Amino acid sequence: MDKLLGIITANYSTKYPSALSESRPAASVPFMGRYRLVDLALSNMVNCGIHTIGMVMPYNYRSLIDHIGSGRDWDLSRKQGGLFILPGSAFGTSRTGSRFLLRDLEHNRVFLERGTCDLVLLSSANFVYNMDYDDLIAAHRATGADITVLTQQATRKDVDITGFTCEGDRVKGVKHGVEPGDTGFLDCFVMGREFLLQLLDWYQQTDYLDLFEAMAADYDRVDVRTCDFDGYAEGIFNKDTYFKSNMDLLDPAVASKVFPEGRAIRTKNHDNAPAKFELGSHVANSRISGSCRIYGTVTNSILGRGVVIEPGAVVNNSIVMQSCIVRSGARVENAIVDRNNEVPAGTEIKGTSEAPYVKEKPTE
Repeated sequence: MDKLLGIITANYSTKYPSALSESRPAASVPFMGRYRLVDLALSNMVNCGIHTIGMVMPYNYRSLIDHIGSGRDWDLSRKQGGLFILPGSAFGTSRTGSRFLLRDLEHNRVFLERGTCDLVLLSSANFVYNMDYDDLIAAHRATGADITVLTQQATRKDVDITGFTCEGDRVKGVKHGVEPGDTGFLDCFVMGREFLLQLLDWYQQTDYLDLFEAMAADYDRVDVRTCDFDGYAEGIFNKDTYFKSNMDLLDPAVASKVFPEGRAIRTKNHDNAPAKFELGSHVANSRISGSCRIYGTVTNSILGRGVVIEPGAVVNNSIVMQSCIVRSGARVENAIVDRNNEVPAGTEIKGTSEAPYVKEKPTE
C-alpha cells in the first residue's frame, strides 16, 4: 500500500500570460537551464516516497508529455503505481487562477476511488521550492485536521497567490491575492482520500469553482489548518516572477535551499555532452547546461542546453533557453530568450532587471 496518493494539476492558465506560456502550459516552462517547472512538483513527491502520481493535463499538453514521458526519470515507470496521465476539463485553462478546479477532480474520480491509500497530496506546478513532505504529512496527522495547507508569510503584494484568513493555524477564509504579512498558499495540501471524494459530492453543483473557493462558506465545519514552510519559495505566474526566481538561484545560499543534498530535483535525461568553454571565453556566476559552447562572455546568466555564444558576444543577467545562438558582437542583457532563437551579429536585446525583455520562440 502506498503511503500517499499524489495529484499534480497542470490544467490552468495565468492571469498575465507572456510569450513564454503562449505555446506551452505553465508546468512545462523551462527553468534554470535544464529543468521544467513541473520537475519540482514531481521531485518533491517522489523524494518523500509517493510512487503513484496522477497529473491533470491541459489541452496544450504536447510539450509536457514530451518532457515527462512515462515518468521513468522520476522512477515512476513501474508495474504497481507509477505516473498516470489524467484528462483535464476543457474549462480548465479558460478560467485563470484556479489551480484545483473541482471539475478536474470530478472528471478523475475513478483515479481517486481506485486508490488504496488513506491520504492524498495535491500540488500545482507553479511554485519553486524543495520540501520534505513528510513534515507536512506529520503536521496533518498530529492535528487531525480535515485538510492541511502548505503556507508561507507573504513578503510582497502578489495578485496571483491565494491568501488565507486565519485564526491561529485555523483557516477561516480565502481571498485572491496577498499583501505583505498575509498567509500565502503555496498551492500544496494534504487531505484524506475519502474526505476528498465526499467534498466532490458536496460541491457537485458548483464544480466550475476552485476547491477552496467552493468551501468559502464552510470553513467553520471543515477543519483546514496551515503548515508553515520556512525555506525559499517563489510562485511563478508571469515573466517578472519567472525572471526573479531564476536569478535568485544564482545566489549559492538560495540554490542550496532548492537543490539540497539528499533531495535531488530530477528531470528528463538528455544524455548531452558537457559544455565546452573555448579559449578566450569568460564566464562568471552563471549556470551553463550541457552541450553549450562558449566563445564570448557570460555573466550572471542561465543557459539552456546546446546554446552557442560566439566570439565577442556578451550575455549578462539573462536567461537564454535551449538551442539558441548569440552571434558575434551581439549583446543580451536583462532578457529572456526563448528556445531556438538566433540573435543576429551586432544586435542588442536589452530590458531592465525589473522588466526583462522577452524574445519569443520563433514560429516553426
